[in-house]
Amino acid sequence: MKYRIAFFLIAFFFSLASIALGQINVIKLDPSKLPKGIYVQGEIENAVRYTDKLGDNIVITTETGQYPSKKVNEEDDKDAELFAYHFLSHSDTIKQTWKVYDFIKACPFDIEANFVKNTFEVTDLNNDGIAEVWLVYKTTCHSDVSPSDMKIIMYQGSQKFAMRGRNKVKISDTEFEGGEYAFDKVFTDGSIVFRDFAKKLWDKNIM
Repeated sequence: MKYRIAFFLIAFFFSLASIALGQINVIKLDPSKLPKGIYVQGEIENAVRYTDKLGDNIVITTETGQYPSKKVNEEDDKDAELFAYHFLSHSDTIKQTWKVYDFIKACPFDIEANFVKNTFEVTDLNNDGIAEVWLVYKTTCHSDVSPSDMKIIMYQGSQKFAMRGRNKVKISDTEFEGGEYAFDKVFTDGSIVFRDFAKKLWDKNIM
């Protein structure tokens, strides 16, 4: 029992030290063993847990993949959706604090509503002890070689930041299309470290 208490105290103080230093310790969760009270739609892509000044956080991202459209105009119409969920856990209570939802509906062509692989991140760039959650995803319905809509959504606590535009595609040996983006007002008015990080994410995944 003594050793358990000692271990708990060490872990607790280490957690406080990590927060003070602006480091967020992220733990991957087993999607088949999520805490009671958590319900999500789609197939889980990421499931993590971390502690910051707000408490015990859980973030889950999911995708449905494409499936026959619920609003069929043509026989081959397809839908696709993606979700991201944030929960705060306190004692035996789980509370959802925000949710991201995007989709493509009734698409008869190539369809995409997917998070960009290996872009999900949890940071504390401004060292204030409150984590930032970064999501990068693309949505499109097209039958040619053209850009997809691309978005970077970041949450710090309950504050949403958005960067929206299109990815870049090569349409000939010398020509490209897309690549433009715009920050929303929250990003523009916020910390420059957030915008710099978002630009790097965008440039890294633009193609």
